[in-house]
Amino acid sequence: MTESWRHLPAPARPVAASTTAAVTALRKGDTAAFAAAGERLAGLDPTQTGLILGTVVRLLLEDGHPDGLTADDVRATLAGCVRSWPDADPQVTLWLLAGALGVLDEDGAAAPKPDALVHNAIFLITDLLTGRPVAPWLTAALGEIEHTQLND
Repeated sequence: MTESWRHLPAPARPVAASTTAAVTALRKGDTAAFAAAGERLAGLDPTQTGLILGTVVRLLLEDGHPDGLTADDVRATLAGCVRSWPDADPQVTLWLLAGALGVLDEDGAAAPKPDALVHNAIFLITDLLTGRPVAPWLTAALGEIEHTQLND
């Protein structure tokens, strides 16, 4: 079944659709479909895509650690992702975790390339989902982003 994202604002639809396709392909082991979905995601506005994927990661981390996240939890998340997905880049995954947690020094090292960010974000999201569907997390992330933008 294909998720309909018509209820979302137009700029968010391709991010949601491509993220869903990438997670589905990764779970099925369909490398061609994963690469195609990742390529579509990497070709979108990196600011919007990063905000949406980063918010999904943060929400999943908060859900998995309701009492707060420790450095050991971050290490375990990083190690678990890299173990689960051998193509995951530990440096990029750590960069994504830092960004999602709001501790990234954006004046420091240059950001990884968009395709590396997207692929590793999908590895991380899929790992954090632990078999759950991605659609509710995308919807929650987009709702939170909308709420934040309305209140700023």
